[in-house]
Amino acid sequence: MSKAKAYSAASAASPLARTDIARRDLTEHDVQMEILFCGVCHSDLHQTRDEWKSVMPTVYPCVPGHEIAGRVTKVGSAVTKFKPGDIAAVGCMVDSDRTCPECQAGLEQFCPNATLTYNAPDKHLGGVTYGGYSDSIVVDERFVLHVPGNLDLAGAAPLLCAGITTYSPMRHWGVTKGKKVGVVGLGGLGHMAVKFAHALGAQVVVFTTSPGKKDDARRLGADQVVVSRNADEMQKHAGSFDFILDAVSADHDINAYIHLLRRDGNITLVGAPEKPLPVAVFGLIMGRRSLSGSPIGGIPETQEMLDFCGANNITADVEVIPIQQVNEAYERLLKSDVKYRFSIDMASLKGA
Repeated sequence: MSKAKAYSAASAASPLARTDIARRDLTEHDVQMEILFCGVCHSDLHQTRDEWKSVMPTVYPCVPGHEIAGRVTKVGSAVTKFKPGDIAAVGCMVDSDRTCPECQAGLEQFCPNATLTYNAPDKHLGGVTYGGYSDSIVVDERFVLHVPGNLDLAGAAPLLCAGITTYSPMRHWGVTKGKKVGVVGLGGLGHMAVKFAHALGAQVVVFTTSPGKKDDARRLGADQVVVSRNADEMQKHAGSFDFILDAVSADHDINAYIHLLRRDGNITLVGAPEKPLPVAVFGLIMGRRSLSGSPIGGIPETQEMLDFCGANNITADVEVIPIQQVNEAYERLLKSDVKYRFSIDMASLKGA
C-alpha cells in the first residue's frame, strides 16, 4: 500500500478536512493516476452529509469525488490501453462483476455488483473506496477512460458524471438533427444537456424559472428559452417535443412538461427530487407518451461521450477552486451559486 493526500468528511456534520488515505499497490491490470482535477457533484454533498442514508448510508471517513481527470503515472504489467504520461479519467464506477447481462452489454451502470468510486465496499483493501478529492488513485484499466488531448482538463472532469448523465439518455432516446428537445433547468446537468442537444443537431428549448438565465441559455446553444412560470409561453409548445430532459432536483410540476410531449414523446428524469412527483396518468395515456429515468452510462458509452466532446470541443463551464475552498463550494452549491460546475485544482493539495 501507499499513502495519498486527500480531503475527507469524518461525520455527517463535519466539514471536509485534510487527511491521508491508503491506495493499493498495482495489480497487473491496474492504472495509477495523478489526479489533476476533480469535479464537485451535488451527490458529493449528499453523500458526505449522509442525506441518502435510506438508500446508501455513508461510511466515514468519506472521501468523495467521481469526476476525475489526471495523468497516468504507472501501469501494471498486463495493461495494454494506457502508458505513463497519458491523460486519462475515471468516473462514477471503478469495477463491476463483469459477468452479468448488464456488464456483457456494456451497461455496467446497471450491474447489481458495481463498485462505485467512493463509499462502496473495497474488495482490495477492505473498508470502502475513496474518491477523487485526493492526489492519486489506482483503478483497473477497464474503468479508466481516454481524454481527448484538445479538451481543457478542468472543464473535462465534470464530463465524467454531469456529461455522461445527460449524454446517455439523449443517445438512448434518439436525439438527432430535426428533433425538438427540451431541457428543464439550467444548472450543472442542464447546461451540459443544452450543449449536447445543440451539438447533436436538435432544436433546443430551455425551460427555466429565472428570466435572467435567457442570455446564458442562448450562449450555451438554446434556440429558445421559456420561462416555465408563464402559462402562455408553455402552452405555445404543447404537444411538440420529441424528448425532454428534466434536470431539476427540486419539487416541480412534471405534468406541465408531459403535456408538451408529442405522440410517442419521452421525458427523462436525471434530477432526483426528494419527494415523489405526482403524475397525471392520462397525460401519458392520451399521447402514448413515456416517463423514464436515467443514471450515468456504461464504460463504452462514456468513452463515446468523451470522444464526441473532443470532436465538438465540448467541456463543462467551470469555476476552478483550490481544495481548501471545498466547504465554501458546498454551501454555494446549495444556493445554486455556480456557473455551472466547480472543478478542484488538485495541485492545491500538494502543499497541504
